Amino acid sequence: MADHKHGEMDISVQEKTFAGFMNWVTKGSIVIIVALILLAMING
Repeated sequence: MADHKHGEMDISVQEKTFAGFMNWVTKGSIVIIVALILLAMING
């Protein structure tokens, strides 16, 4: 079995994927909030 040393693995792909995921979640949340505000203004 190979010895594992903490912090030696290349995680650049995982970091890029997570950054993209967070970007989509942030944009999606903003769209949902704006849509709810518009619905409240139209039906209010």
